[in-house]
Amino acid sequence: MIFGRTERGKAPVEPVTLKILVAGGFGVGKTTMVGAVSEIKPLRTEELLTEAGRPVDDTSGVEGKHTTTVAMDFGRITLREDLVLYLFGTPGQDRFWFLWDELATGALGAVVLADTRRLEDCFAAVDYFERRSIPFVVGVNCFEGAARYPNEDVRQALDLDPGVPVVLCDARDRESVKEVLIKVVQHAMAYAADRRQTVTT
Repeated sequence: MIFGRTERGKAPVEPVTLKILVAGGFGVGKTTMVGAVSEIKPLRTEELLTEAGRPVDDTSGVEGKHTTTVAMDFGRITLREDLVLYLFGTPGQDRFWFLWDELATGALGAVVLADTRRLEDCFAAVDYFERRSIPFVVGVNCFEGAARYPNEDVRQALDLDPGVPVVLCDARDRESVKEVLIKVVQHAMAYAADRRQTVTT
């Protein structure tokens, strides 16, 4: 780049930056999802689970989990030259939910990550975004050994509005996570357009 221009003579692109939340229950794969797709070393605020937390940390179904996010995960991904997403993973345990309001400020949309073995764990996240009119996509993290259900069954089990996308994903796989994030951006843009149309009519 010479004098602020690319070698082809084009002015440098100033990317649009968007904030996306990654939410869901304890041990559903939020930290893994952010880490799988981030082009920078992700910021993690994980601490070891302790005996003191055993009475309040429900590790049933995730017995192999030894750490928990206590503030947030943070990562960044460039989807296009002119579009950058900042990802904020929320803590999954209810004693850290007071942080969600701060993290949600300015968010374009969210991913609610779900595990079909513990689907009830994502009810709180679904309710949170519905109450605040933040558009979200439900990403069903396909754990090995977990039963697969049709998207419509998941929608009914979570009592989702018809317009909320439900997508299958692998939180460990970069391309799979990218597809979920693209779906969030598309859904959020359509949601915003619908709201504008409602206001003007």
